[in-house]
Amino acid sequence: MYRRPSPGQLSFENFYLPFGGKLSGENRWVKLAELIPWESFESEYADQFSQTMGAPAKPFRVALGTLIIKEKLGISDAETVEQIRENPYLQYFLGFSEYRESAPFDASMLVHFRQRLNLELLAQVNDAVVDSVLASEGSPVAMSPESSPPSDDDEDEPPAPPNQGQLLIDATCAPADIRYPTDLDLLNDARKASEAILDALYAQVMLSLKCKPRTYRQKARKAYLAIAKKRQPSRKLIRKGIRQQLGYVRRNLAHIDGLITLGASLSQLSRRQYRLLLVIHEVFRQQEWMYQQSVRRVDDRIVSMSQPHVRPMVRGKAGTPVEFGAKLSLSCVRGCVFLERLSWDAFNESQHLQHQVEAFRRRFGHYPFSVHADQIYRTRANRRWCKARGIRLSGPPLGRPQQDPQVQTQLKQQACEDEKVRVQIEGKFGQAKRRFGLNRVMAKLADTAASAIAITFLVMNLERWLSHFLSFIFGVGLLVLESVMELSGLPWGFARASQRIWLWPSQMGCLYDLMHGICSIYFLSKPYLAVLFRLRIYK
Repeated sequence: MYRRPSPGQLSFENFYLPFGGKLSGENRWVKLAELIPWESFESEYADQFSQTMGAPAKPFRVALGTLIIKEKLGISDAETVEQIRENPYLQYFLGFSEYRESAPFDASMLVHFRQRLNLELLAQVNDAVVDSVLASEGSPVAMSPESSPPSDDDEDEPPAPPNQGQLLIDATCAPADIRYPTDLDLLNDARKASEAILDALYAQVMLSLKCKPRTYRQKARKAYLAIAKKRQPSRKLIRKGIRQQLGYVRRNLAHIDGLITLGASLSQLSRRQYRLLLVIHEVFRQQEWMYQQSVRRVDDRIVSMSQPHVRPMVRGKAGTPVEFGAKLSLSCVRGCVFLERLSWDAFNESQHLQHQVEAFRRRFGHYPFSVHADQIYRTRANRRWCKARGIRLSGPPLGRPQQDPQVQTQLKQQACEDEKVRVQIEGKFGQAKRRFGLNRVMAKLADTAASAIAITFLVMNLERWLSHFLSFIFGVGLLVLESVMELSGLPWGFARASQRIWLWPSQMGCLYDLMHGICSIYFLSKPYLAVLFRLRIYK
């Protein structure tokens, strides 16, 4: 059941604090609460629930706000609940009308929040946030003078808008929180899980059997440890261990089938055990086929018993040639990131370029002037498609090199400039993996992991708006300070220095430089504070 909260944005001035005082309107959580359009997605979120049956679910603002807090602070689910319980600003961010000393919900509720907020809903929220971010900057996508709109002979239809702006696209992998998989370890895990299921089924028909089926679990564990503890086991020894573990798993699965024939019911197993039994059968099938064929590859290969949806992603990068997690296709426009595709199976990102360009047109009403992508995107089909729409695809042209040295120099300069623009999306990958939790997705289920990944990029866009807002406030303060210094007859050189300090956060958007600039202005202006107080400028 879902009960819609009262409409209207709660004012931070009306937030009740039992210990007195009021919330500050300049707090970051207050500003972020004003940016997100909570009520716009309330109805779509409410459609998941029954209107009459079940306990009342938490509102949309509580669900989304909690996940934003967790990702922004980089903490666990349990710590997120504790932070919300202790911080009145976080409770205001979640839409509460007053401060509560007790925890609003249990930490396990975050799993349900991630299941309810699917990728489609989070994509709509992200688009709305990006619209607010770009509108707050007040600088629309710049129209390039070199852009030429495609001709339209039909007089009835309005002419297509000219191509403008830059689109940055690339793909990456979000590694899952799993142990590095090996065939021997995976079979050992399958053997132990099958033994637990065998024990549960035997408990149902133990009265009709004289003795428990033999599993040889102690011998199997000893055989596994004899190989796993070696520093560098030979390939022949590893193959022997795989053959042994395959035999133990085959024996356990045969005993399970025998117990079911005698009357044991799979319905008595828990949901997790039944799911594990299906995974064990598939792992055994894949490993047996690879052992018989003497190969190391199979389609839809399972690499984790607890997360069977995870697939190996061959990336070919130094240090990590293979990653295990979801593959993401992203686009970046003026520093804002969009999650275009998320798949647990490997895919060729070059086939997704046209979809990303059409998504850009759907969001902004026109095609981009240029698309900056890696070499894998520069296929002949993508070049023809972009050329037909007047879009310039980054990278050197196909064919023989130009013989004119001046033309060669221009092409090299253009390629260098394109690469400088394209590398910005690599910085977004680094921010998502080093600052946020994209480097190791801790969610265990496929849908919850996808929601956690989408929340990461939503928080990145919110962080960008927040840094821009702080930079704007800082710039206004510097302008006021400069005017005060001119009226007070203070040296003009200090005003010029303050302008140079102001350039740092506006260009880099870095909070560290922002705080450095504030400290610098404080220490530089310290000798003149007495003059300002005597003039009664500050009270």
